[in-house]
Amino acid sequence: MLRFLLNTSKSKLRNIVQVLNGNGNGEFYRRMKRRHRTFWEAPDAETIRNAPMDASDPMEKWRTSENWQRKLSNKYNSREFAKKHGCQVPQLYWKGRETEEIPFDRLPQQYVIRPTVGHSANLVFLMDHSVNLMDKRSYTREEITETLGKALAQNPYLEFLIEEFVRSEKGEYTIPDDYKVYTFGGEVACIQVINRLGRKEGLTSFYSESWDLLENMNTLYPETTYQQPPECLQEIIARAKELGRSYGIFVRIDFYATDKGAVFGEFTPTPGMGKGFSPYADRLFIGYWDRLCKGTV
Repeated sequence: MLRFLLNTSKSKLRNIVQVLNGNGNGEFYRRMKRRHRTFWEAPDAETIRNAPMDASDPMEKWRTSENWQRKLSNKYNSREFAKKHGCQVPQLYWKGRETEEIPFDRLPQQYVIRPTVGHSANLVFLMDHSVNLMDKRSYTREEITETLGKALAQNPYLEFLIEEFVRSEKGEYTIPDDYKVYTFGGEVACIQVINRLGRKEGLTSFYSESWDLLENMNTLYPETTYQQPPECLQEIIARAKELGRSYGIFVRIDFYATDKGAVFGEFTPTPGMGKGFSPYADRLFIGYWDRLCKGTV
C-alpha cells in the first residue's frame, strides 16, 4: 500500500479521495436521492412526465400538478418548454412509436435519434451516414428499428425523436461538447464541460460563470486542462438563467455550442443521482441550494 501511495501522483490521490468522500456521503447526494424518490415513486409519476405539452401552452398549464417539473424529464416536453422561453432547439424531423413509419429516405445524411425518456446517452444514435458516432458502429435501418422496437415494447410511454445533428462552432459534424449549467433558481453555480469521446467516455472541466477554471467536482470523467469558452457562452448563461428561474428549483441545464449559437439539450433534475461529486462540489451546491431554494425538493 505504501509503495502504491508513493508511486501515485497528488492529482490521482486527490481524485481517489474525492471518489471515497463524494460517492454517496454528501448532503447533495442525499437530496438527490430524496428528490428521485419524491419525483418517481409517486403513483402519478409517469402520467405527469409523459403528459403531452406544447410551447404555446400557458405556464399555468405547465404547473397544474405537484412537482410539475417532472414534465420536463420528457425530452419532447423539454424541447417545447425551451422554445417557449426563446431557446434554440434542434430541428425535429420525426416523433413517434411506429418505427416502420420512420422516413429514412427523407432524412439528411446526419441526424440524431434519442428517446423521450432516458439518461446517460442510452439509446442515442448520433448518425453520420450509416455510422453511430456514439459507439463508432455502422447500423442498417433494420438494425436501428429493431433496437428501437425492443425498447418500445418495454415501455408504453416511450417515444423516439429524430432531430437535427447540430454542428460544432467550427461547422463540423462530431460528438458535441456538453455545457452543463448547474442552476439554482436564476443563478449559476458552475458550468461543467464534457468533451465527449463516446457514449461513456470523455474529459471534463468546471468553470465559474465568469469562466474561471474551478477544481474538478466530479470523478465520472477524467479531468482535463483549461479550454477557451465557447463563442456563445453569454447566450448559454442567459438562457440557463431564464430557464432556471422558470424551473424554480435546482436543475442542471445542458446546452450545445453550435455554428448557430447556443442550442438547448435537456434538463437533468438528478445528475448522476448525486454520486461522484467532491466535497467541494457538495459545499458549493448546498450553499446555493440553502440560499436560493431552501425548503424545496
